[in-house]
Amino acid sequence: MFEQEALINEMDKLRKFAQRLTKNTHNAEDLLQATMLRALEKKESFQNETNLFSWTSKIMFNLFASGHRQKRKFETQYDPQHYIDQMSVRSTQEACVDLITVNESMKQLSAEHREILTMISAQGMSYEEVSAELRIPAGTVRSRMNRARNHLQAILNPPVVPYQIPAYMHASIVQGRIAA
Repeated sequence: MFEQEALINEMDKLRKFAQRLTKNTHNAEDLLQATMLRALEKKESFQNETNLFSWTSKIMFNLFASGHRQKRKFETQYDPQHYIDQMSVRSTQEACVDLITVNESMKQLSAEHREILTMISAQGMSYEEVSAELRIPAGTVRSRMNRARNHLQAILNPPVVPYQIPAYMHASIVQGRIAA
């Protein structure tokens, strides 16, 4: 048997292992919790000469594998989304129009806003990388990026101006008469 403190000491390594298996933080936390519970349930079967991390990671891998098999079987049997995704194709014309619209809208931005948006959004650079390349503080990069996004959003989605009823019609509508 092992002490619970020893199991708690292994949690960080088990969390990393779960993250590598699931590639998803939430699923990794669920897998870690299930592993800890199973380890406590099977505490009596643990042999003292055994490495605790090896023992618990084997439990974790078995839980992951059986869950994966079960999920795959269930999804392929009952979930039509897999088949729908294979059949549906996104309209390429719509994507091209969106790309052209964004490209034209970006031409209306200042050069520094265009540069920041391109480096971060299109090239995938981090704020720190942009800061180093442009030799400006990271805070300046963040504020320029925020202003650039807001400006681009305003260009792409201009505010809708509500229709104003002419004054001569307003009086007729209030009195219950509609002018012809």
